[in-house]
Amino acid sequence: MNNVPDPVLSGPELPTFKFELEKSVGKVIGNSYGKEATVEELPISKGIAGVSMQLEPGAMRELHWHATAAEWALVLKGRVRTTVISPDGTAEVNDFLPGDVWYFPRGHGHVLECLGNEPCHFILIFDNGYFSEFGTFSISDWIGHVPPALLAKNFGVPESTFDGFPKEEVYFGRGAIPPETAAMPLKGYTVPPLTHKYELLSQPPHRTFDGGREWRVDSTSFPIATTITGVVLELDPGGLRVLHWHPTADEWQYVVEGQISVTMFGSHGRFRTETLNAGDVGYIPQGYGHSVENIGTTPCRVLIGFNTGIYQAIDLSQWIAGNPADVLATNFGKPAATFDQFPKTDVFITR
Repeated sequence: MNNVPDPVLSGPELPTFKFELEKSVGKVIGNSYGKEATVEELPISKGIAGVSMQLEPGAMRELHWHATAAEWALVLKGRVRTTVISPDGTAEVNDFLPGDVWYFPRGHGHVLECLGNEPCHFILIFDNGYFSEFGTFSISDWIGHVPPALLAKNFGVPESTFDGFPKEEVYFGRGAIPPETAAMPLKGYTVPPLTHKYELLSQPPHRTFDGGREWRVDSTSFPIATTITGVVLELDPGGLRVLHWHPTADEWQYVVEGQISVTMFGSHGRFRTETLNAGDVGYIPQGYGHSVENIGTTPCRVLIGFNTGIYQAIDLSQWIAGNPADVLATNFGKPAATFDQFPKTDVFITR
């Protein structure tokens, strides 16, 4: 679809690429909520959608699957337990702390539970900006609409077994706080060959610079995550993730803390700058030039997701350094000596 002109991006001006996610209402049940950023809320974000979700103690995001998207998540606060079933019949139960990541391939059934007496908060990233529109399939919604006789035949139990079951989607189930040690599935289980969990922020940064640092996880270090790469970018005040583009992926940004200025270049003289604060989302389409700068007085932290399993980027400084001085001189109409002062290596982060 990258070869088909996108009417959202083909106008004389670039559209907004910012959405104030945490200021939106979303779906609220008790003290649990889900707030989403899809193409409905941010029309430019056709390749990636995101959700900010909080679960109160004793709450779960009920058993469900996503028919049109894989799910990647970073835990920001509290503790979360997940149970996921794979098509080969294997199942995995994992407990997550802040800084941990999970990934569920498209269509794999799963449930999310809040552990302990404090709420948990996590950010979900999906590799399809339309995922919510095409549906999340919840177990209560399905069972609630199957005739009781068919359910009885399917499970080999009396029809009366399903008396009192919900008739509509539960979405957030509410009950007792889960035990500290996870109970075994009904049949026991075999652990899948690839884990769904990765402890991202307990690892040393992938790269460290004067001005910031980056944690990164893609399928080279987290093999099950074949369609989503995650990055946590920290920038010190004045720190700049330099001008660059991603040849193979869209970029979705969530500001965890701080204030950033994001620029986007869209060819034909089109350039736009947006200021993002904590709780805001930004989106850069595949191949569009952009930068991220900390314009606040405190360090900032940005969660960034890409809809690819292998991270790729080309920095503008790297591109210039990869060309001879005489080529650059002709291109810009400047003396070749002008480019002696340019960086000779990839900068990545500066300030």
